[in-house]
Amino acid sequence: MSVYRPLVCLLRQATAARVWRTVTTWSPVAAAFNARVHRRLDLFHQNGLFGVPELSSVGGFEVVQDRALQETQQLVEKACRCPPGVQTVEIFDKLSDSLCRVADMADFIKVAHPDPSYREAAERTCINIGTMVERLNTNVDLCKSLKDLLENEEIFSKLDPETRRVAELFMFDFEISGIHLDKKKRKEAVNLNVKLLDLSNQFLMSCHMPNRIEKRALPEHIHQHFTKDGNYIQIGGLNADAPDDLVREVAYKVFLYPNENVMHILEELLSCRDKLARLVGYESYAHRALKGTMAKSPGRLYSSEIDFEMMREMKTKLNPRNPGLITWHVVFYLCRFNIEPSLYSPYFSLGACMEGLNGLFTQLYGVSLLAEQPSVGEVWSEDVRKLAVVHETEGLLGYIYCDFFYRPDKPHQDCHFTIRGGRQLEDGQYQLPIVVLMLNLPHPTQSAPTLLSPGMMENLFHEMGHAMHSMLGRTRYQHVTGTRCVTDFAEVPSILMEYFATDYRVISQFARHYQTGQPLPQSMVARLCESKKVCGAADTQLQVFYAIMDQVYHGKPQNRSTTDIMIDMQKKYYGLPYVTNTAWQLRFSHLVGYGAKYYSYLMSRAVASMVWKQCFYKDPLNRFIEDHRRVRFTLVSNIP
Repeated sequence: MSVYRPLVCLLRQATAARVWRTVTTWSPVAAAFNARVHRRLDLFHQNGLFGVPELSSVGGFEVVQDRALQETQQLVEKACRCPPGVQTVEIFDKLSDSLCRVADMADFIKVAHPDPSYREAAERTCINIGTMVERLNTNVDLCKSLKDLLENEEIFSKLDPETRRVAELFMFDFEISGIHLDKKKRKEAVNLNVKLLDLSNQFLMSCHMPNRIEKRALPEHIHQHFTKDGNYIQIGGLNADAPDDLVREVAYKVFLYPNENVMHILEELLSCRDKLARLVGYESYAHRALKGTMAKSPGRLYSSEIDFEMMREMKTKLNPRNPGLITWHVVFYLCRFNIEPSLYSPYFSLGACMEGLNGLFTQLYGVSLLAEQPSVGEVWSEDVRKLAVVHETEGLLGYIYCDFFYRPDKPHQDCHFTIRGGRQLEDGQYQLPIVVLMLNLPHPTQSAPTLLSPGMMENLFHEMGHAMHSMLGRTRYQHVTGTRCVTDFAEVPSILMEYFATDYRVISQFARHYQTGQPLPQSMVARLCESKKVCGAADTQLQVFYAIMDQVYHGKPQNRSTTDIMIDMQKKYYGLPYVTNTAWQLRFSHLVGYGAKYYSYLMSRAVASMVWKQCFYKDPLNRFIEDHRRVRFTLVSNIP
């Protein structure tokens, strides 16, 4: 069928003989990602973003927003008239889906689209839809329609477990939003939530803004590592992979230099969250955020200094004149124990890694990744690839848009966005999920395709784990589909994929030189896998520090700045000295989406470790291991 057409169409349009291609045995999916994109020119059939016709222009956001708000009003009236039963939950889920489809898409476009007018329109849409959501969460009549179902024991007990659970989750949303408050306080709660939407957006955007410094302030020989802007150098990240200590030091100190305006935004964000939590009856925002999660309430974490001494020894060998270990050294040495990443990159072309993922998913889940040519206007950048995810018996499962290449206008953080969640439709069809994976990989050159470091390859596997969670988690209701599970479980499938990315049996399936086709030597595979084990405790310690700082920020208010808190937490839980005139917390974008829940990475890592050891350690490529099938069935409910 044409909708599943393979990548041959792309290959025909690509230059057949490229200077870097002496290998002729790449699979279609590998060839698509190792070749430059050539789009079809169609002046007569302009489509919209993600295939939404209205989004072929900026004004379309208002159209889709107003349509969603009108449908919302109709569904609210229908829910309030509906007698208690399964239809109540179905209407609530349809209501949620109607709003989420617009809000989630706008939430992505406001940070990813290269056109400022699109970003601004998307941001307005996010605020307007978000405001409606908060009003609904304090709508007494709407809540009563759900409460009538929950309190009717005879009807509720006859519902299937999934429907009962979704009904309880919707009621939980009402409860933490202050549905129990009087009219005046409910209005106050809505206003606080709307203010939080704006503050969160401001902070999130500022996290990715570069800092500038005059060229003359830096040694000329390191200018090439940064973006030039007239008489200034722009620094938009930590340059953690740079082998030059000075480059990493400059990037760290400039990128993390405090910004008073952003500091005020963060402190107001935290204060507003605390006010909201106390207003609706919680001791702190952390207590509110953890209600209903696996952690249940704020708790203690642990600390260790196990790997820093080993890193100091590595640093001394490489730079004996300056053996001290500073924060900007840690990430660099985490990925360099016993290996040199540049020697691995030729074996990890983007195409080879995508071929590895495709092969892994085929063997484990019977799922294939097939490239499609996007329609004109469907994607926001020419570099974006579109993948159809197809199961061997169930057919098309959904779509993944791959925005993998660096652009100055996009967030510098690798991330995953759900654009549309899956759900069972009234006509028996299934609403296909749509997700976006966003990475910041280097562009291909005239002499080579995009080559990944081992760390980049692992990040690719991690983010693809999120995407497959959305593709395979085929629930009846979109409210709980894929990554819309409890936050402290959401990272389990993605972290599980990291285990595959560092297992020699998996790596040996796809890692081969982009020019010769030779496989990665076994000795190099062994060193790479071993290096990941050696520095694991230091990486865990870093996550512990982040998690504790997040908990303290969202705990009881303290009469000190976020920087003072960060310095104190770093001293207690990290073991490396604070660098003067830096404010790392102002770049901690997870404070928005994972506020009081950053510990989820640690909890998910523990769960993923158990899953790996029980189900995949003996044979990571065998889908027929019994324990493997049980866990697979748990994670991806509808694929037998």
